[in-house]
Amino acid sequence: MTTGIDTVHVALGTRSYDVRIGRGLLARAGAEIAPLLARRRVAVLTDETVAGLHLDALQDGLGDVEMTALALPAGEATKGWEQFSRAVDWLLAEKVERRDIVVALGGGVIGDLGGFAAAVLRRGVRFVQIPTSLLAQVDSSVGGKTGINSTHGKNLIGAFHQPALVLADIDILGTLPARDFLSGYGEVVKYGLLGDAAFFDWLEENGPALAAGDPVARQYAVRRSIEMKARIVERDETEQGDRALLNLGHTFCHALEKATGYSDRLLHGEGVAIGCVLAFELSQRLGLCSQEAPSRVRAHLKAMGMKVDLADIPGDLPGADALIALMGQDKKVVDGKLRFILARGIGDAFVSGDVPGDAVRAVLDEALRARL
Repeated sequence: MTTGIDTVHVALGTRSYDVRIGRGLLARAGAEIAPLLARRRVAVLTDETVAGLHLDALQDGLGDVEMTALALPAGEATKGWEQFSRAVDWLLAEKVERRDIVVALGGGVIGDLGGFAAAVLRRGVRFVQIPTSLLAQVDSSVGGKTGINSTHGKNLIGAFHQPALVLADIDILGTLPARDFLSGYGEVVKYGLLGDAAFFDWLEENGPALAAGDPVARQYAVRRSIEMKARIVERDETEQGDRALLNLGHTFCHALEKATGYSDRLLHGEGVAIGCVLAFELSQRLGLCSQEAPSRVRAHLKAMGMKVDLADIPGDLPGADALIALMGQDKKVVDGKLRFILARGIGDAFVSGDVPGDAVRAVLDEALRARL
């Protein structure tokens, strides 16, 4: 492990691109993006919080590349039709051409919305992801999933549109509040749980250093997570098979996010962490994995100071049947049947479309009773 710049190549034929991971990438953004530019100009979509922290640094890093920027409100509520329309109209007013580059500077909300705006603008312009949260660096900035939320559920409107480049600056993570960093850690742990037991072992040992700010540990965790996602995306770009593995914990998570109104009662990565625990408990109930596996997942997340139970979510939650109904709007539903990512053990996940509803209900009932 070094603190130099790592490169993970995502090999998708004509849609291939590099993910650059390391310290100081914002300061050299101009040099990184320059080879992509037909003219030395970029249009930046960001949010008001990120703009206050990083927009001037990006401007400096771009050097003689002209920058125009729009800062949208921060928060999950931005990821809807109103702000999406505002972003597209602004890009058109700025006369962004098909050969130009849109830069999404922000967390998952801005990355998803900005990527979708680029996908539909003039039937598709290129975009660069500069993810500013751990969650966005290890997950949403890589793989080309873009989109916005609907009143019917999360991420139901969107398109696959691969970025032209991703710049994951490890130094940016130092500006994250502790809760936001740990939320992103929920996605990091997911990679170990779904396909790399040795990485989960490493996280058990190095997680505290990572949370405390060790840049070498942070860079390794981000790089390993991106490597795993890149290999899965290469095999299954549009989620017809293997890519669904990346949704470990997400079927539970998305229902919980909807039940809590996409609010700060439950951040996405917190929902993923709770969802991973529930997925392992469901797997254990179905006899797929040992009792030790969910206990180990729960113990590590708890040691990191993360939410692990439904009891950790403040406020009221609906009952098991209502949560299962919310799962019915999940994008992973096929022929009306829920698909769950289950596990035979840590590092050995698989997709199942044949999960007994009474087993799901029993796991949720037990988790809800623990709140009383």
